[in-house]
Amino acid sequence: MSRATSRATSRATSRETSRETSRETSRRDRAKPIVVLCPHFAPDNAPTGTVMTRIVSELADLGHQVHVVTALPWYRNHAIEEGWTGKWVRTESTPWGSITRLNPFPGDDKSNLMRRAAGFAAYSLLAGVIGLRAGGWFRRADAVIAMSPPLTLGLTGKVVAVLRRSQLVFNIQDVFPDAAIDTGAITNRWVISAAQLLERVSYRSAAAVTVLSDDLGDNVIAKLPASRATTVHVIPNFVDTDVIRPGDRLTPYRAELGIGDEPVVLYAGNVGFSQSLDLLIAAARQLPAVTFLINGDGAARASLEAEAEAESLSNVRFARYIEPDRLSELLATGDIHVVPLKAGLGRVSVPSKTYSIMAAGRPVVAAIDPGTAVPKILESSGGGVAVLPDDATAFVEALTAMLERSDWGLSMGTAGRAWVEREASPGAVGVAYHQLIELLAGRAP
Repeated sequence: MSRATSRATSRATSRETSRETSRETSRRDRAKPIVVLCPHFAPDNAPTGTVMTRIVSELADLGHQVHVVTALPWYRNHAIEEGWTGKWVRTESTPWGSITRLNPFPGDDKSNLMRRAAGFAAYSLLAGVIGLRAGGWFRRADAVIAMSPPLTLGLTGKVVAVLRRSQLVFNIQDVFPDAAIDTGAITNRWVISAAQLLERVSYRSAAAVTVLSDDLGDNVIAKLPASRATTVHVIPNFVDTDVIRPGDRLTPYRAELGIGDEPVVLYAGNVGFSQSLDLLIAAARQLPAVTFLINGDGAARASLEAEAEAESLSNVRFARYIEPDRLSELLATGDIHVVPLKAGLGRVSVPSKTYSIMAAGRPVVAAIDPGTAVPKILESSGGGVAVLPDDATAFVEALTAMLERSDWGLSMGTAGRAWVEREASPGAVGVAYHQLIELLAGRAP
């Protein structure tokens, strides 16, 4: 091929690519937008933020125009992160729409539920106003997707959907207030009644309620009239297996924390009262040659640190949240990962960390209600074992058996990785939301 022909071909290819890009941009501009209301979005490193960020990415790849209304990054320290302060509202344009970040009104005391509820209410009110203008004031939308928690975003989403002549898709990550009631975080009967009323009204206001598992679906359906049962759709969470991959256990993160090549049992995530992290303290007493790493922050962390210090458990280590781009390294640091939930919570919550652990090729020991989503996933995948919640003896026995048979743990990690590659792809979840939106918009999916 001559240089002239090559240059001509290159120019033609460039013009065609430019025309394709122009056509795609034009199509997005003409399309009715999707408005997403959520508490976290990248670069915030909350698990629900990771989930919604990827759902939006998949919807954009399918040709949707999406306008995200979210909070300024605040999950790591429960305070707006450095570099994001100074403005209550920040909007940025993207190739597929826009992202508007708002003040989440975080409180200093994570255990003060009333203060947190007031913050969520204020944020939800501000999100509603911005939701009306995202992509054009009161412009008709194909759908409004609102995520819970916080539960207050349900009614916010409904108001935005009505005023934008659209339908509400209410995405439920955890069933609230059930979890807070079961853990004793909420005991005032008036507060409980008000939260339960808000929950029922929010579910009934939505054209579709999406949940992560059949257990959560049954919970929501039980709170709806029989005629509304068909509005509940099970769309599981997912994991990006291209980003999270199995890695060498002797990570740089171990060196940073001063951990050697001994076995590491790792809990990574929110250190709250819903998680039975006292099980790790009990296991550390009986397994002094094993390092137990609790990586994260939350309302229960201070009491756990005090307990470990009082008992001089030098094999219990605590670390703050790691940067999001080091998640794969963090997961590789643990030889065994634990997913503990207090009794009764397995039917109202599906810890999304389970998918990430399996993607990292590490075995899971879960202490969760039997017959719920996580034990079913571990059984069908072979990616780990589940024991009864809050049972320290069974928990320690499961850890001991896995530590004594390292080949067993390695085979579980391999099986778990294969399962998420096959069953938990972001593309499948994106298509499921796309089809639901097309259905609600009156178009055959």
